[in-house]
Amino acid sequence: MTAASPNPVTLQGVTPPLDTLGVIRAEGPDAASFLHGQLTQDFALLKPGEARLAALCSPKGRMLASFVGIRPAPEQVLLVCSRDLLAPTLKRLSMYVLRAKARLTDASAEFAVRGLAGAAIAAAGADPLAAPGTCTAAGPAHVIALYPADGVPRALWLAPEGTPAPQAPALDAGLWAWSEVRSGVATLSAPVVEAFVPQMLNYESVGGVNFKKGCYPGQEVVARSQFRGTLKRRAYLVEADAPLAAGQEVFAEADAQQPVGTVVQAAAGPDGGWSALVSMQTSALEAGALHAASPQGPVLRLEPLPYPLLHDI
Repeated sequence: MTAASPNPVTLQGVTPPLDTLGVIRAEGPDAASFLHGQLTQDFALLKPGEARLAALCSPKGRMLASFVGIRPAPEQVLLVCSRDLLAPTLKRLSMYVLRAKARLTDASAEFAVRGLAGAAIAAAGADPLAAPGTCTAAGPAHVIALYPADGVPRALWLAPEGTPAPQAPALDAGLWAWSEVRSGVATLSAPVVEAFVPQMLNYESVGGVNFKKGCYPGQEVVARSQFRGTLKRRAYLVEADAPLAAGQEVFAEADAQQPVGTVVQAAAGPDGGWSALVSMQTSALEAGALHAASPQGPVLRLEPLPYPLLHDI
């Protein structure tokens, strides 16, 4: 266990409502099929016991938002996304509804989204060992299994506003944000919008892209990156002793003139250090020490990813 790895006793409990996340509701007979044609994942066949990680892309294949989506009813889909991207994302999706029998709204005020870690998942009525992407109905709430952080099970708890939280110890929202980084699965936010194709964040390796579904905006670029070997950037987990922030450039000692990557998501750890996900050129792994913000900025120490990349399986 590294100095920055979570103490399993510390990473336990339920967070307060996470104000960094918002909820888009799509409802109507065509809600799932409409989203199926807009996002990188299969929503047409989404079952009640499943969740989907997905991205909305530009025609150039660059990510405009990322989501965790569930289908609590046949004619309803809920998409959890970064709150700072919700308004432009809702506007963009709504432009393409046209004749589809679907209505999209900002439902953030109607739902509470909390993070669960460790034994709090069982307290919420779900299996802590459920595979990522499992969605468990627990009364009015839905518990969505996420990727673990350093072996600690994690989940999102999505429930109508006012639903009592699971009976579990309180978990600090900052510690939850750090566990999100440690999970290796990035949530897109405003500082890095339109900066990456999904594979640059390893989305094809964590269930965020379905290459068998039909077309969606940017699909040709995403497929070409996957099947023609044109992808030269990946997401990596790093540690630092100084603050990091999404949008900062990453530099390698061997080529200090040109940035080799970008900080995607960062959070402070319980030991005073910082963890971050960076998307950078795969060649930078051999280019010497890595620094954030400038060639003389904080040194970045690479950590193993908590999941295998698709090409390594």
